[in-house]
Amino acid sequence: MHEIQEKLLALSKKAGFGEMSLRLMAAAIGMPHESPQKIKHHLSQLEKKGFFTINKAKGSISHTSKWADNLIKSGSKIFSIPIIGTANCGPAKVFAETNFQGFIKVSSTLLHRKNAEGLYAVKGDGASMNNALIAGKKLEDGDFAIIDSNQRVPNNNDIVLAIIDNKATIKRFIHDKENEQIVLIADSSYDYEPIYLHADDDFIINGKVVSIIKRPNSSNK
Repeated sequence: MHEIQEKLLALSKKAGFGEMSLRLMAAAIGMPHESPQKIKHHLSQLEKKGFFTINKAKGSISHTSKWADNLIKSGSKIFSIPIIGTANCGPAKVFAETNFQGFIKVSSTLLHRKNAEGLYAVKGDGASMNNALIAGKKLEDGDFAIIDSNQRVPNNNDIVLAIIDNKATIKRFIHDKENEQIVLIADSSYDYEPIYLHADDDFIINGKVVSIIKRPNSSNK
Protein backbone atom coordinates (compact mmCIF):
# COMPACT_ATOMS: atom_id res chain seq x y z
CA MET A 1 0.00 0.00 0.00
CA HIS A 2 1.18 3.52 -0.78
CA GLU A 3 2.81 5.22 2.22
CA ILE A 4 0.28 8.09 2.20
CA GLN A 5 -2.61 5.63 2.15
CA GLU A 6 -1.16 3.71 5.09
CA LYS A 7 -0.88 6.91 7.10
CA LEU A 8 -4.36 8.11 6.14
CA LEU A 9 -5.84 4.74 7.06
CA ALA A 10 -4.24 4.90 10.50
CA LEU A 11 -5.39 8.50 10.92
CA SER A 12 -8.95 7.57 9.90
CA LYS A 13 -9.35 5.59 13.11
CA LYS A 14 -8.95 8.72 15.21
CA ALA A 15 -11.87 10.84 16.37
CA GLY A 16 -12.71 13.83 14.18
CA PHE A 17 -11.10 12.47 11.00
CA GLY A 18 -14.24 13.04 8.93
CA GLU A 19 -14.27 16.72 9.88
CA MET A 20 -10.64 17.40 8.93
CA SER A 21 -9.71 19.51 5.93
CA LEU A 22 -7.34 18.02 3.37
CA ARG A 23 -4.55 20.33 4.53
CA LEU A 24 -5.10 19.30 8.14
CA MET A 25 -4.98 15.65 7.16
CA ALA A 26 -1.66 16.25 5.38
CA ALA A 27 -0.24 17.90 8.49
CA ALA A 28 -1.59 15.15 10.75
CA ILE A 29 0.25 12.44 8.79
CA GLY A 30 3.51 14.39 8.90
CA MET A 31 3.33 15.73 5.34
CA PRO A 32 2.29 19.39 5.78
CA HIS A 33 3.61 20.39 2.35
CA GLU A 34 1.75 17.68 0.44
CA SER A 35 -0.88 19.03 -1.96
CA PRO A 36 -4.57 18.74 -0.96
CA GLN A 37 -5.30 17.15 -4.34
CA LYS A 38 -2.86 14.34 -3.65
CA ILE A 39 -4.43 13.73 -0.24
CA LYS A 40 -7.87 13.73 -1.89
CA HIS A 41 -6.64 11.22 -4.49
CA HIS A 42 -5.40 8.79 -1.85
CA LEU A 43 -8.59 9.16 0.20
CA SER A 44 -10.54 8.31 -2.93
CA GLN A 45 -8.37 5.24 -3.50
CA LEU A 46 -8.98 4.04 0.06
CA GLU A 47 -12.73 4.52 -0.38
CA LYS A 48 -12.70 2.62 -3.68
CA LYS A 49 -10.92 -0.26 -1.97
CA GLY A 50 -13.63 -0.34 0.67
CA PHE A 51 -11.69 0.68 3.76
CA PHE A 52 -14.10 3.45 4.70
CA THR A 53 -16.76 5.86 3.46
CA ILE A 54 -16.52 9.57 4.27
CA ASN A 55 -19.69 11.65 4.55
CA LYS A 56 -18.35 15.19 4.37
CA ALA A 57 -21.84 16.67 4.77
CA LYS A 58 -22.15 15.05 8.18
CA GLY A 59 -18.44 15.18 8.97
CA SER A 60 -18.44 11.45 9.66
CA ILE A 61 -16.60 8.34 8.55
CA SER A 62 -17.87 4.77 8.34
CA HIS A 63 -15.24 2.04 8.35
CA THR A 64 -15.94 -1.04 6.29
CA SER A 65 -14.28 -4.44 6.36
CA LYS A 66 -14.20 -5.33 2.68
CA TRP A 67 -10.81 -7.00 2.92
CA ALA A 68 -11.27 -8.40 6.41
CA ASP A 69 -14.59 -10.00 5.47
CA ASN A 70 -13.06 -11.71 2.46
CA LEU A 71 -9.81 -12.89 4.01
CA ILE A 72 -10.66 -16.39 5.19
CA LYS A 73 -9.59 -17.03 8.76
CA SER A 74 -6.81 -19.28 9.97
CA GLY A 75 -7.57 -22.97 9.67
CA SER A 76 -9.61 -22.73 6.47
CA LYS A 77 -8.82 -24.91 3.50
CA ILE A 78 -9.09 -22.03 1.03
CA PHE A 79 -7.54 -18.57 1.46
CA SER A 80 -8.82 -15.42 -0.22
CA ILE A 81 -5.72 -13.33 -0.92
CA PRO A 82 -6.02 -9.72 -2.12
CA ILE A 83 -4.59 -9.03 -5.58
CA ILE A 84 -2.65 -5.76 -5.47
CA GLY A 85 -2.01 -4.87 -9.09
CA THR A 86 0.91 -5.87 -11.26
CA ALA A 87 4.64 -6.02 -10.60
CA ASN A 88 7.12 -5.72 -13.40
CA CYS A 89 9.55 -8.61 -13.73
CA GLY A 90 11.85 -6.61 -15.98
CA PRO A 91 13.01 -3.02 -15.51
CA ALA A 92 11.04 -1.14 -12.85
CA LYS A 93 8.43 0.45 -15.10
CA VAL A 94 5.00 -0.46 -13.68
CA PHE A 95 3.59 2.14 -11.29
CA ALA A 96 3.42 0.50 -7.89
CA GLU A 97 0.68 2.41 -6.15
CA THR A 98 -1.72 -0.07 -4.60
CA ASN A 99 -4.37 -1.14 -7.10
CA PHE A 100 -6.79 -3.53 -5.43
CA GLN A 101 -8.15 -5.88 -8.10
CA GLY A 102 -10.12 -8.40 -6.08
CA PHE A 103 -9.11 -11.72 -4.57
CA ILE A 104 -7.43 -14.92 -5.66
CA LYS A 105 -8.67 -18.04 -3.88
CA VAL A 106 -5.84 -20.45 -3.11
CA SER A 107 -5.69 -23.75 -1.29
CA SER A 108 -3.72 -23.65 1.94
CA THR A 109 -2.08 -26.88 0.78
CA LEU A 110 -0.63 -25.15 -2.28
CA LEU A 111 0.89 -22.46 -0.07
CA HIS A 112 2.05 -24.85 2.66
CA ARG A 113 0.70 -22.40 5.25
CA LYS A 114 -1.85 -22.58 8.05
CA ASN A 115 -3.01 -18.99 7.61
CA ALA A 116 -2.88 -16.14 5.10
CA GLU A 117 -1.76 -13.40 7.48
CA GLY A 118 0.23 -10.71 5.65
CA LEU A 119 -0.11 -12.30 2.22
CA TYR A 120 -1.02 -10.47 -0.97
CA ALA A 121 -0.71 -11.34 -4.64
CA VAL A 122 0.68 -9.48 -7.63
CA LYS A 123 0.57 -10.56 -11.24
CA GLY A 124 3.96 -10.92 -12.84
CA ASP A 125 4.60 -8.89 -15.98
CA GLY A 126 7.76 -9.74 -17.89
CA ALA A 127 10.36 -12.48 -18.12
CA SER A 128 13.27 -11.29 -15.99
CA MET A 129 12.52 -13.85 -13.26
CA ASN A 130 11.50 -16.79 -15.43
CA ASN A 131 14.41 -18.91 -14.14
CA ALA A 132 13.73 -18.14 -10.47
CA LEU A 133 12.55 -21.17 -8.52
CA ILE A 134 10.20 -20.22 -5.68
CA ALA A 135 8.78 -23.13 -3.71
CA GLY A 136 9.64 -25.33 -6.67
CA LYS A 137 7.90 -23.19 -9.32
CA LYS A 138 9.23 -20.68 -11.84
CA LEU A 139 7.84 -17.14 -11.95
CA GLU A 140 6.79 -16.52 -15.56
CA ASP A 141 4.80 -13.80 -17.29
CA GLY A 142 1.17 -13.86 -16.13
CA ASP A 143 1.76 -15.95 -13.01
CA PHE A 144 0.71 -14.72 -9.58
CA ALA A 145 3.52 -14.06 -7.11
CA ILE A 146 2.40 -14.47 -3.49
CA ILE A 147 4.13 -11.90 -1.30
CA ASP A 148 4.55 -12.09 2.48
CA SER A 149 4.41 -8.46 3.59
CA ASN A 150 5.65 -9.45 7.05
CA GLN A 151 9.06 -10.35 5.58
CA ARG A 152 10.47 -6.94 4.69
CA VAL A 153 14.04 -7.51 5.91
CA PRO A 154 15.41 -9.86 3.25
CA ASN A 155 18.34 -12.20 3.39
CA ASN A 156 20.81 -12.54 0.54
CA ASN A 157 19.29 -14.34 -2.46
CA ASP A 158 15.71 -13.82 -1.31
CA ILE A 159 13.32 -12.91 -4.12
CA VAL A 160 11.54 -9.73 -3.15
CA LEU A 161 9.07 -7.15 -4.36
CA ALA A 162 10.86 -3.81 -4.33
CA ILE A 163 9.39 -0.34 -4.76
CA ILE A 164 11.83 1.99 -6.53
CA ASP A 165 10.74 5.55 -7.43
CA ASN A 166 7.11 4.48 -6.89
CA LYS A 167 7.49 1.58 -9.31
CA ALA A 168 7.35 -2.12 -8.48
CA THR A 169 9.72 -4.85 -9.57
CA ILE A 170 10.38 -8.44 -8.51
CA LYS A 171 14.07 -9.29 -8.25
CA ARG A 172 16.64 -11.32 -6.33
CA PHE A 173 18.08 -9.32 -3.42
CA ILE A 174 21.85 -9.18 -2.92
CA HIS A 175 23.49 -7.11 -0.18
CA ASP A 176 27.00 -6.55 -1.50
CA LYS A 177 28.64 -5.33 1.71
CA GLU A 178 32.14 -5.30 0.24
CA ASN A 179 31.13 -2.68 -2.32
CA GLU A 180 28.55 -0.97 -0.07
CA GLN A 181 25.71 -1.55 -2.47
CA ILE A 182 22.45 -3.42 -2.80
CA VAL A 183 21.93 -5.22 -6.08
CA LEU A 184 18.58 -6.38 -7.44
CA ILE A 185 19.30 -9.13 -9.93
CA ALA A 186 17.20 -10.70 -12.66
CA ASP A 187 17.06 -14.50 -12.81
CA SER A 188 16.15 -15.02 -16.43
CA SER A 189 16.80 -16.84 -19.66
CA TYR A 190 17.22 -13.33 -21.13
CA ASP A 191 19.94 -10.78 -20.45
CA TYR A 192 18.72 -8.11 -17.99
CA GLU A 193 20.98 -5.57 -16.34
CA PRO A 194 20.95 -5.54 -12.52
CA ILE A 195 19.64 -2.57 -10.53
CA TYR A 196 22.31 -1.06 -8.28
CA LEU A 197 21.21 0.79 -5.13
CA HIS A 198 22.70 2.39 -2.06
CA ALA A 199 21.16 1.64 1.34
CA ASP A 200 20.19 5.33 1.67
CA ASP A 201 18.34 5.45 -1.66
CA ASP A 202 14.58 5.90 -1.83
CA PHE A 203 13.38 2.32 -2.15
CA ILE A 204 11.27 -0.10 -0.13
CA ILE A 205 11.32 -3.86 0.16
CA ASN A 206 7.59 -4.55 0.33
CA GLY A 207 7.84 -8.25 1.12
CA LYS A 208 9.34 -11.57 0.13
CA VAL A 209 7.95 -13.76 -2.65
CA VAL A 210 7.00 -17.00 -0.88
CA SER A 211 4.99 -18.87 -3.51
CA ILE A 212 3.90 -18.87 -7.15
CA ILE A 213 0.44 -19.59 -8.51
CA LYS A 214 0.94 -20.66 -12.09
CA ARG A 215 -1.16 -19.40 -14.98
CA PRO A 216 -2.87 -22.40 -16.62
CA ASN A 217 -1.21 -23.62 -19.78
CA SER A 218 -3.48 -23.02 -22.77
CA SER A 219 -2.90 -26.61 -23.88
CA ASN A 220 -4.57 -27.80 -20.66
CA LYS A 221 -7.81 -25.95 -21.37
